[in-house]
Amino acid sequence: MLYLSTRGDQTPKQFCDILLEGLAPDGGLYLPASYPQVDAATLERWRTVYHTQGYAELAFEVLSLYIDDIPAADLRALCAKTYTVEVFGTGEIVPLRHLENGIWLEALSNGPTLAFKDMAMQLLGNLFEYELARRGETLNILGATSGDTGSAAEYAMRGKKGVRVFMTSPANRMSPFQQAQMFSLMDENIFNIAVDGVFDDCQDMVKAVSNDLEFKRKYKIGTVNSINWARLLAQVVYYFAGYFQATETNAQKVSFTVPSGNFGNVCAGHVARMMGLPIAKLVVATNENDVLDEFFKTGVYRVRTSADTHETSSPSMDISKASNFERFVFDLLGRDGARTKAFFGDALSRVGFFDLEAHPAFSQAAGKYGFESGKSTHADRLATIKDTWTRHGMMIDTHTADGVKVAREHLQAGVPMIVLETALPIKFAATIVEATGREPDRPARFEGIEALPKRVTHMAADAQAIQQFIAQHCA
Repeated sequence: MLYLSTRGDQTPKQFCDILLEGLAPDGGLYLPASYPQVDAATLERWRTVYHTQGYAELAFEVLSLYIDDIPAADLRALCAKTYTVEVFGTGEIVPLRHLENGIWLEALSNGPTLAFKDMAMQLLGNLFEYELARRGETLNILGATSGDTGSAAEYAMRGKKGVRVFMTSPANRMSPFQQAQMFSLMDENIFNIAVDGVFDDCQDMVKAVSNDLEFKRKYKIGTVNSINWARLLAQVVYYFAGYFQATETNAQKVSFTVPSGNFGNVCAGHVARMMGLPIAKLVVATNENDVLDEFFKTGVYRVRTSADTHETSSPSMDISKASNFERFVFDLLGRDGARTKAFFGDALSRVGFFDLEAHPAFSQAAGKYGFESGKSTHADRLATIKDTWTRHGMMIDTHTADGVKVAREHLQAGVPMIVLETALPIKFAATIVEATGREPDRPARFEGIEALPKRVTHMAADAQAIQQFIAQHCA
């Protein structure tokens, strides 16, 4: 399996090369040269594998289609090491819970940091450690987080040999619980940087450093954001697991609603669908930062400035530049790298938007690829959280509430709608209390976390400043 860049670089790369590289040298994102196709017999076999051997073995089956430069026995062992009851608290790993007629919740928040990012990050940590040991190398991970990626990455990488983590986050834009999860870590290989700005400023810094090829190579810079294909690939697995739980035969279809800001989580669903998973709809749920909803309704992809990015009660989606969206547009445009580069490399930097409404491919976003979208506001969030608690006795977090609200608007008779849970409610306690009048449950291991000492560096949104910081701590 070889990989190529969304911006046209055809230099053949294998999985372990792009695992450590992050962005392609031309600024694009890596995708497989083609998506492996899963036929009916394989899908039926995987259904049996999941129900009899478990999630880790299903993960091995899916990942082995994309990873052929790690011996099969080693890859299977890495999956088995990652997806355990000890780490995720349940043998099902991603159990499906029925909410109401037609709607199910896929629980993705059973990992160490109580958010869906653990599903991929725990695997990524083990992959990094394995490959770095095999090569006798080290890696400096530079990341950006709007809330959950940071803690998931840091908990996965803490204590890992040969790895340092430099994680940027928007100052005072995360919940107190999210900040405490990250900033209270005192491990020597973990560095937290609070940036004056919004998530997109952090993401821009990561991309700028990654595009400085001389610096990137000298300091061995890698990424854990979903611009790293390995992270997105790991997320593909739970679409198959959700499908196998919601259906009895492969003749049935399901739909997924995915709360999304950076498009990584739902892009994994796109990959699963391209492989042959019977998905009817992929519904993108946004908050007030509705860049993606605007595109799927109008064909216009218009990024917002920092000043125009709203601070909301579902802060992990306070994003106005959806990095992974480039992967989908590349497929939408028939894998035309030059055209993709013109849109994402030129048009966005020059005028801040591009318009595909008149492009013949735009109608395929819904027709061929199954995408629909919707938007949720703070008032919607409160109403959905309250309603879900009052009627079903189920407490959901703010991002999952965005998903449930939008899912209800896109139901099809006879087609199960699976909402991907984003995080546990305790991470956004203030809004849960506002909606229900009740404090959400807190796992015992996180009691008093907000009061712990914190280690964090404050910094302007300046790529040179982060480069100097990295160089100083790698001396």
